Amino acid sequence: MIKKPNSIPKPKGKLGVLIPGMGAVATTFMAGVIAVRKGLSQPIGSLTEMGTIRVGKRTDNNKPKIKDFIPLAKLNDIAFGGWDIFPEDMYDAAVHADVLEKDLLNKIKRDLKKIKPMKAVFDNKYVTRLDGKHVKKGKTKMALAKAVMKDIENFKKENKCTRLVMIWCGSTEIYLKESKVHKTVKALEEGLKNNDPNIPPSMIYAYAAIKMGIPYANGAPNLSCDVPALIQLAKETQAPIAGKDFKTGQTFMKTVLAPAFKARAIGVEGWFSTNILGNRDGAVLDDPDSFKSKEVSKLGVLEQIFEPEINKELYGDMYHKVRINYYPPRGDNKEGWDNIDIRGWLNYKMQIKVDFLCRDSILAAPLCLDLVIFLDLAKRVGMSGIQEWLSFYWKSPQAKKGLTPQHDLFKQLEKLENTLRHLKGESLINHLGLDYYEED
Repeated sequence: MIKKPNSIPKPKGKLGVLIPGMGAVATTFMAGVIAVRKGLSQPIGSLTEMGTIRVGKRTDNNKPKIKDFIPLAKLNDIAFGGWDIFPEDMYDAAVHADVLEKDLLNKIKRDLKKIKPMKAVFDNKYVTRLDGKHVKKGKTKMALAKAVMKDIENFKKENKCTRLVMIWCGSTEIYLKESKVHKTVKALEEGLKNNDPNIPPSMIYAYAAIKMGIPYANGAPNLSCDVPALIQLAKETQAPIAGKDFKTGQTFMKTVLAPAFKARAIGVEGWFSTNILGNRDGAVLDDPDSFKSKEVSKLGVLEQIFEPEINKELYGDMYHKVRINYYPPRGDNKEGWDNIDIRGWLNYKMQIKVDFLCRDSILAAPLCLDLVIFLDLAKRVGMSGIQEWLSFYWKSPQAKKGLTPQHDLFKQLEKLENTLRHLKGESLINHLGLDYYEED
């Protein structure tokens, strides 16, 4: 149960947003925030900027914007920084990513040029399809973690930030299972000192942030902060954490469609999904070990929503397959095809075809914004550890031990909104209040 604070501290001063991995998603996020600040465009896709929330009874007709309902950090108060294996500034990185139009980038060129990446913690063994020279050196992984902490301290001082949030926008690492080194804080810290191979770069960043009490979000399917040691450390240092893997394209559509099929008791025999993607993320996922991380993240969604162990007649024998294909001509414009074989009344077979042509980084950028804004709120009100109320944003949401994560998009949104209502001392909405049955 989330305790309701006596009051919500206002977001005073600057919020520093630190990003490991300053490629297509990160540059689109940063450029977008700067463009919106200058009045050049709109923050479409961001709940914290454009979303509304119902407060009170339906008859009250009170639906303020979320940012007017609860005190959130403002875009003008955000300062950006981060790390990357390539040294180019954020203007050059955004041009190279080829997501945003050159005309827009040129209007914010001066601001983007000022943002230069710090040397990254990187090891080609964990992301085999990438290599860069703008990389930190250290005898141990603990030394690298301390170097990241020093970077964080310097960034906070130089940018005069009062608060910080870290969000991983780096590549998908090879698939790793939870092991002995991840069980306790002590074991993890010993592993960092001894260069344990089960500690990838993303976990080094997560450790550095969480050790300092800084909120941390994991935008990739990497283990990162999703291990007992870092969950425990987050409670000790009062750091909110959330992850994993931004829910942007094909999985986003699954969490919309699957609840509808289940709600109408429509059977599903098979769900075949394939993607083509040509950006750096596509190149990384062309490696089978990295794809394994993404595959595991994507496959769990339908099983949780359909609950085949309970609904055997409808989903007990469903076949689910996911593929990702690297196709350079598309760049950041990915395409997801879904073939869904369904069964209706009297077992009559039908099919649904979905062709989702979307822009990966355009969909991910507003999620980054919402996550850093909401994690900052969580930190200010004293929420720590796993933030299940932010499951709305993830393909594979973190959940407390023994609990199955919720994947239904609409249930996730209800949880998010009710958390905000609870923090403000407003009544929760479950659509079963007296006003549902009686005239107000």
